[in-house]
Amino acid sequence: MITEQNEKARKQIEFVCTDDLVPQDHLLRIIDKAIDWSFIYDLVRDKYSPDQGR
Repeated sequence: MITEQNEKARKQIEFVCTDDLVPQDHLLRIIDKAIDWSFIYDLVRDKYSPDQGR
């Protein structure tokens, strides 16, 4: 059963794409494109559980 409070909360939810919030020419996007981040996977591989995914 949807109460009035639940209905108000449901209407307040907004889906946002964080990619749309950061301008394409933002410094962090430039840095992200300049650095090959793939090395991180090897550094953190043992931090993740094969069963839990974290």
